[in-house]
Amino acid sequence: MTPAMPMQPLPRDPRQLIFPGTAARMGRSTSLSPANSRLAHLCYGRIRLDARQSQVSFETGARETALLCMKLGRQYVPAAGELPTATCTVRVDGQAHELRLHDGIYIPRDSRVEITVQVAEDGGELDLVECAAEVEGHYPLQLVRYAETAQDPSLKFRAGGAATTRDLNIVIGKNVEAGRILAGFTRSQPGNWTSWPPHEHTTLLEEVYVYYDMPPPGFGIQMVYTEPGNPEFVGVVRDGDAVIMPSGYHPNVAAPGHSINFVWMMAAHQERTDRQFGVVNVQPEFAQAGSGLEASRAGASTSPVPATAASTPGGAGQPPGHTR
Repeated sequence: MTPAMPMQPLPRDPRQLIFPGTAARMGRSTSLSPANSRLAHLCYGRIRLDARQSQVSFETGARETALLCMKLGRQYVPAAGELPTATCTVRVDGQAHELRLHDGIYIPRDSRVEITVQVAEDGGELDLVECAAEVEGHYPLQLVRYAETAQDPSLKFRAGGAATTRDLNIVIGKNVEAGRILAGFTRSQPGNWTSWPPHEHTTLLEEVYVYYDMPPPGFGIQMVYTEPGNPEFVGVVRDGDAVIMPSGYHPNVAAPGHSINFVWMMAAHQERTDRQFGVVNVQPEFAQAGSGLEASRAGASTSPVPATAASTPGGAGQPPGHTR
């Protein structure tokens, strides 16, 4: 559990907590940052490329950045045996790395990034979720293969029980050395709750949920509150929406017959020290069964399965990070 500390009330204007339609634009766009929200560190953006717009470049500046490949082709979850219809290349300071579906890449601050997609005819698109935060330190570039993290039961696991079953995938976690950011994605069973039992990690981490692969008529209901009896936010969320959680409990539920799917990203308040996944305070009324995140803490004090370190200055051969 995190240190007990009163949570600051959240704004009751929903426009300060929900940001709709963040995936509407092609190219690279930034939807959330400390400049336009109540977030202190976290930045969220989207990079969508296809055959018509196949390349984008940017500099990370003072921000460490993670890219999660959520779509590479026609579907977010291709049918069994379906061959890839697109390829993604991420060049960081001139060095090329190929991203596959659900892979991630951690990019240090002060880097030059160029992203290119090659798409077959009617081959769909590339959809990258970008997560970033300013840091003082310089941490090594790391390529994270989903095929490898999926074999680690502390990075990919099923949580919950009846009516609360979901699959958690930690892409940027204890397997990656970083200063502030953590990221991954969750997919619920149809009609189920996630982030249950309600938990909060206000003293350590702020968070954003970005909903994806929820085509109409599917939707979810997201709650964010510091006072259980008087919630600050209860709202309908749809594909492409983003909800910020500067503090508070944040459970959600899918519409019957549909899943609620979201990329989650977090930024630690204190660089390195607060970067801990699964260290939460559960709402006391629902705390009897634990947090549901215990699997993620397995082996947290030991060396994790390494990400693929790239040959960046000071990065090659460095050990992967850890959480406490």
